Amino acid sequence: MKIVVGDRNILPHREQFESGLPVGAEVIWCVPFDEGRVIGELADADVYVGGKFSAAMGAAAPKLRMVHVAGAGTDNVDRSGLGPDVQVCSTFHHEQSIAEYVVAATVMLRRQFLQQDRALRSGVFATAVYDPSIAQPLSLSGARIGFVGFGHIGRRTWQLFQAYGAVGAAVTGSGRAPDGGLQWVAGTEDLGELADFADVLVVSAPLNERTRGMIGVEELRRLGKDGVLVNVGRGPLVQEQPLFDALSRNEIAAAAIDVWYRYPGPDGVGEPSVLPFRDLDNVLMTPHSSGVTHHTFVGRVADIASNIDALAASINR
Repeated sequence: MKIVVGDRNILPHREQFESGLPVGAEVIWCVPFDEGRVIGELADADVYVGGKFSAAMGAAAPKLRMVHVAGAGTDNVDRSGLGPDVQVCSTFHHEQSIAEYVVAATVMLRRQFLQQDRALRSGVFATAVYDPSIAQPLSLSGARIGFVGFGHIGRRTWQLFQAYGAVGAAVTGSGRAPDGGLQWVAGTEDLGELADFADVLVVSAPLNERTRGMIGVEELRRLGKDGVLVNVGRGPLVQEQPLFDALSRNEIAAAAIDVWYRYPGPDGVGEPSVLPFRDLDNVLMTPHSSGVTHHTFVGRVADIASNIDALAASINR
């Protein structure tokens, strides 16, 4: 069995990954990702492991049986070049790490720690203790958390928020969610009601035709001037220009953005948006790193190796 790996996040766990594969498996590491090199290796490959899979890659892989994303989203897999019997797999294990990010970012933004850090570097103690124009910030006790999507990430994040005494509600594609102490759950048609409810809007829905651009001018207006948005789903779930406008005009208080509208090449250099979010002092910008921890990828590597093992067993039956 030939396995081509194009995801550099697997490389730190190479020993664990290779030790979990079927006996005799050949692993080709195309890290950093280079599509031309990957295409050259796919002609006789059985499995591809990586986050991006193009139609050209599919056309070059007549023997392929599995594409395995080293994460939850498969939106960067172009299935047009894949045969009907090719399995497209994903894996999770990021929910704890992302939940920690969401809570930490929420505390940082609601308590205005970003602004305080910048001010203190200039010798200014920017708190209500010294400046009566600055309002005393709010803790998480009693904060209303609205979840747009309530899957692995939403459920684990909600467990952490509950420890702080927050209250929550959610909208989901099905209009249902596991019983977890939320005040209410509704379908996405009630997204505006959720924005009215929320002090903090946590976005972790999957990106698809129905969810793209689901949060725009109206939802941000209803979130309001004290509202905080945290996007750990996909950038285009939130409309780019309305989000920038709402932040720059202080129509919402702040945002933590971990998922973006543009991504760089393998060198990791590039602007995340055509708009200058970097110039705003009420934005926490992170490079799609909320789930990138050792804990996450130890679990993902185990899942990927296990799924490849199952594929090999099915071939050999």
